Amino acid sequence: MSRTMSRGRLTRRSVGAGLSTLLLAAGLATVGTSTTAAAAAEEPASPGLLAAMQSDLGLTEDQAVTRLAQEAEATEIAPLAEEAAGDTFAGSWFDPDSGDLTVAVTDADVVEAVERTGAATEIVTHSAEELDAVKAGIDALTDEAPAGVAGWGVDITTNQVVVQVVEENADDPAVQAFLTAAGEAGPVGVATLDEPISTEAAGIVGGDPFYVGNSRCSIGFSVRGGFVTAGHCGTTGNAVRGWDNTHIGHVQGRVWPGSDMAWVNVGSGWWTEPVVLGWGSISDRLVRGSNAVPVGSSICRSGSTTGWRCGTLTAVNQTVQYSSGQVANGMSFTNACSAGGDSGGSVIAGDQAQGVHSGGSGSCGSSSMTVFQPINPILQRYNLTLHTV
Repeated sequence: MSRTMSRGRLTRRSVGAGLSTLLLAAGLATVGTSTTAAAAAEEPASPGLLAAMQSDLGLTEDQAVTRLAQEAEATEIAPLAEEAAGDTFAGSWFDPDSGDLTVAVTDADVVEAVERTGAATEIVTHSAEELDAVKAGIDALTDEAPAGVAGWGVDITTNQVVVQVVEENADDPAVQAFLTAAGEAGPVGVATLDEPISTEAAGIVGGDPFYVGNSRCSIGFSVRGGFVTAGHCGTTGNAVRGWDNTHIGHVQGRVWPGSDMAWVNVGSGWWTEPVVLGWGSISDRLVRGSNAVPVGSSICRSGSTTGWRCGTLTAVNQTVQYSSGQVANGMSFTNACSAGGDSGGSVIAGDQAQGVHSGGSGSCGSSSMTVFQPINPILQRYNLTLHTV
């Protein structure tokens, strides 16, 4: 199966008759985990993945190899360090400069126990529980959020809740009033975006991975009996057609707004594969699990418009208000770029599924941030089993 970039979109040139037509057009995946992140890290990184990290993250090949190993170790350490921190835990993140997992705590008495797990520590003022409560207080203001507010969530690296506002609306009275009300909930900072966050479905074009009515989205991850994708791509019961316009199945369940998740059953001669497409930038990726990586880790996404793009995981558990007015909770951010039609596609770290693409602000070629729905809540909600190798 070969693909090529054409007119800014990815199109399929040919498909071998014996090849799986359900290779994820934007997928990556993982659910319960047949191998640990550390075990997976022992396997040599593909040349394509290393090339993507060099291109998108500005690393040398040696730096990319080292970083992948450090991130795998950080993913293993993270739950142990959180357990050691107990109620003083205030979040953790991977520091690419030091190669360490940094764990924020509110009490110096737990530093020694946390550092015994192999993590570095930073003493902060507010615990994760306190910051989550601040975010919940702002969530209660959702109905009052004006269009110029793009979302909010905990920023563990600065130990506060950050409200995202669209730059051109930053001084609007309604935005300022919302920020004042949000500040009453606790420690709150403000960040600006060049553009609103919008979902990234697109109209019908040749070679699209799948269609729902007149919309194009990207397949996320293979699960047993189907695949998962973004909820805004279709409603329950909608018929789904594949890249060749033949029937795949129907949307079996979706949540949108509130979250951005859906799953589609697969039949009519289609089948699933535990694969994420590299779109010619790298070799197609096999999916081995869904271990969530720490903030700061390198992360890549695959979609039917912009193909394979890499960046870092910048935030988790964010509330997002899209330009269309819908609000979704529990979302994650990456600075890997994306564009219209990438919705529903895979977000992956190494061979570990992280989520399905939901939307973004900006586009490839300019400042960009991408929003994704974490994968494990989708699997848990619909009792799905990720298709892994």
